[in-house]
Amino acid sequence: METMSIRQQKIARQIQSDMAEIFQRDGKPCTLGTLVTVTAVRVSPDFGYAKIYVSVFPFERGEEVLHAMEEKNWFLRRELGRRVKNQLKVVPELQFFLDDSLEYIRNIEEKLK
Repeated sequence: METMSIRQQKIARQIQSDMAEIFQRDGKPCTLGTLVTVTAVRVSPDFGYAKIYVSVFPFERGEEVLHAMEEKNWFLRRELGRRVKNQLKVVPELQFFLDDSLEYIRNIEEKLK
């Protein structure tokens, strides 16, 4: 995995913060009443793509929520564009991935008991 430049890291943090706010305030149609946490963002060197990793609670609804996010991708990208218009010339294309690390940790804890 290549390391991100300082600017990429700053933009990734900004997108992570903005996407968390979007899910909390405007993203109800995407979150389907679940708790969604933006765990990480990876931005391409040209800022054309952003991979957004989300954790969903309850975990069982993760795939369903991911599907809703893909269907509403245009809406999420537009909302992000309103927030980053002063930092970026082009709003990156968004790709959503399920971050199952919390579920993985929970499974290990269950097995250890």
